[in-house]
Amino acid sequence: MDAVDRLCSRYLLFFYLLISGSVHQTVSIGVGINYGQIANDLPSPTRVASLLRSINISRIKLYDADQNVLSAFLNSNVEFIIGIGNEIVGSMMDVTKAQAWLQQYVEPYIPNARIACITVGNEVYSSNDTTLMANLLPAMQSVYQALVSIGLDKQIKVTTAHSLNILGNSFPPSSGSFRGDLAQYIQPLLNFHAMAKSPFLINAYPYFAYKDNPNSISLQYVLFEPNPGVIDPNTNLKYDNMLYAQIDSVYSAIKAMGHTDVDVRISETGWPSKGDPSEFGATPDNAAAYNGNLLQRISMNQGTPLMPSVPIDIHVFALFNENLKPGPTSERNYGLFYPDGTPVYNIGLKTGHLLGISNSPASKHVIIAGFFFSLITALFSALILYSDR
Repeated sequence: MDAVDRLCSRYLLFFYLLISGSVHQTVSIGVGINYGQIANDLPSPTRVASLLRSINISRIKLYDADQNVLSAFLNSNVEFIIGIGNEIVGSMMDVTKAQAWLQQYVEPYIPNARIACITVGNEVYSSNDTTLMANLLPAMQSVYQALVSIGLDKQIKVTTAHSLNILGNSFPPSSGSFRGDLAQYIQPLLNFHAMAKSPFLINAYPYFAYKDNPNSISLQYVLFEPNPGVIDPNTNLKYDNMLYAQIDSVYSAIKAMGHTDVDVRISETGWPSKGDPSEFGATPDNAAAYNGNLLQRISMNQGTPLMPSVPIDIHVFALFNENLKPGPTSERNYGLFYPDGTPVYNIGLKTGHLLGISNSPASKHVIIAGFFFSLITALFSALILYSDR
């Protein structure tokens, strides 16, 4: 697909349907979004609630249990994942402290807020803190028991999110395995997930693989764009994108530890729209391609080659660019939106639908109209965000 085709397909979405009179299917977006707040210029949670209603995103993942955010979404039917930070994981080993945490951050919002999951810690097994690593599972068990005591263990799942680097091997996907030094932690963790029927969460970023090896990894393969694909020699399954291969490598690693009863979900994935000179591929076009194509896959209820009947479950990172995040420039530029509510790039979010994309030559004749439609959408989002000023 050449540059003109890509430009047309990303901008024409709904407007082309109106002009051509063609009938294309529209589908509701089932994607979740990570709502990070490491910034000093973000809109209020009330305005964020209005923005997300305008694009019909109803699944949000927080990194804490911000009471202002939960209050802003009361009676909104938005599903939340809330978090317990690494800094208090140790204290959660005490069930009385876990119960106190639930009394403060969960019970006041039930049933008017849909809290579906609690993450205990984030990427703990990727840290060098062996005490934290040893405390993680007991803390999760304690939080689970506290939920049992108030009758919410079926409604609210307990889990934790992992970096993909907990894998010792990820290719081919059928040979996926966990790092040997983590086996002592992950085996009992998987037993807990199976017992509690909670998902195994992975933060997966094909961008990192491409950034580190731009000469050997196909950009089209990581962006979900047309490419020859990769064959797993053990299963003969064909992968046309890296994210699905990463998901299946986790499934294989879990199976190697004796479990086929634990679901894998993606708690973070995304692509930065800006980076330092050494951060290859961090551009608005690539970010739009990755996230836009990913939304298309989600809208199709696709499964991976290894698990075709299990639709991928994904929270995109992130809602906003966060200007106070430390690290390279890319860390502050993963957002779908600027803090003022305008899109960083167009990926087809329009009043709750991911609209069918046409690649036909006829669509190119209305590229200017598509551009203005995208501009109007951006202005509309900004007006909603600041309507109560």
